[in-house]
Amino acid sequence: MLAIFFFIGVVPLFISTVVLINTYEDKAVNNRVAELQNQGKLLSTMLLPTGYLTKGDIPELDVQISRTSEMYSGRILVVNNNLKIIKDTYSLEDGRYLVSAEVLQTFRGTNSRIINKENQSIKITTPITDSSTNEIKGVIVMNCSTRDIYNIRNNLENRATIFAVTLVILVMVFAIYLSGKLTKPLTNVVNSIDRLSEGYLEEGVSIKGFNEVEKISDSFNHMISRMQKLESSRQEFVSNVSHELKTPITSIKVLSDSLLMQEDAPVELYREFLTDIAEEIEREDKIITDLLSLVKLDKKAGDLNIVSININELLEQILKRLSPIAKKQNIELIYESFRPVIAEVDEVKLSLAINNLIENAIKYNIEEGWVRVSLNADHKYFFIKVADSGIGIPEDEQDSIFERFYRVDKARSRETGGTGLGLAITRNVIQMHRGAIRVYSKEGEGTTFNVRIPLNYIS
Repeated sequence: MLAIFFFIGVVPLFISTVVLINTYEDKAVNNRVAELQNQGKLLSTMLLPTGYLTKGDIPELDVQISRTSEMYSGRILVVNNNLKIIKDTYSLEDGRYLVSAEVLQTFRGTNSRIINKENQSIKITTPITDSSTNEIKGVIVMNCSTRDIYNIRNNLENRATIFAVTLVILVMVFAIYLSGKLTKPLTNVVNSIDRLSEGYLEEGVSIKGFNEVEKISDSFNHMISRMQKLESSRQEFVSNVSHELKTPITSIKVLSDSLLMQEDAPVELYREFLTDIAEEIEREDKIITDLLSLVKLDKKAGDLNIVSININELLEQILKRLSPIAKKQNIELIYESFRPVIAEVDEVKLSLAINNLIENAIKYNIEEGWVRVSLNADHKYFFIKVADSGIGIPEDEQDSIFERFYRVDKARSRETGGTGLGLAITRNVIQMHRGAIRVYSKEGEGTTFNVRIPLNYIS
């Protein structure tokens, strides 16, 4: 943050200050040169007509030249065409001769201008020209100080330095304050994440600040809520597994202890108890089988054995296999196929999922009810609908029926031999095929499951 403010605020200010000071220096020096040139031209027009270059010593012109020299804190030399110095405002070189490159260059028609930054001075030459013949009769050499310009420049530079230092301090203070204000909410998020990693799932976070930070807070709380739900589901699953596995074993233990306590128990009692024990063992085996199926389905979809099969024939086989159960309960099985469907699926797993849906529709139906299975497709998906005339599912429980070991009617589920894992297996299989399942139900009026699966498997 400090670096950003420094480069955005201080560096441009520093560059612009240097540019402005240098611009002022160049402009002031150029203006001084222009003023000296104008003064030189003005003097040259006054000197030639009065014959000053030959006899000199004209008080009015001497005063004018001296005044101009004092005005610019410099020295003015007037040289005639014989290179003789007619006037020296310092009165050091009067009557002597001046032979210099600048003077000779001016007699050839090229004015000279020398700016000396080290000595803080400007030296220019101005020709004294006869307007009638354009002949150069003499040269005015003006050597003036620019110390006042550089004094102003140094003063500006010092003020700019003070201003820049002050600005740097203010930027640092503001950057430290703002960065602290920005990072404090994020520090709270980090602390909350650390607490979460230590297992404190019950703690949320409430952060007030910028809109983006508040969104992070909301997302974080949503994540905690989701993790709490998953943790609760995991604990409930473990509890249900323990209970479901323990219940048949407890029943077996009670039945076997009852037999052992009766030394002379009749054969009929042995047969009855052993039948019950066999049923409990079969129930235990079914629970373990379904649990193993869930474990396998929890793996990645890469375990799918995808082949292209005829879905119509698959449904006919499933209905044929379940028809004895339906006849036993006087349930009418109805199959509707609107078109031939060929799709890329795992035949074993999809068969298990559809079998669970139809078997549930038969088990949780009314006497002399019906189960209707229909198949349809479009250019992208195939659709399987399993509808029944059964007991229905309460609206407040429809979101929970795909959870493991969840039963709407626990007593009836145990009577029908359900483990509470069938719909969880079905949903996993359909999701592995990149499909979707929806339930529509009304208590006492039946249930409809709609399944949608892509015709071509998407890896």
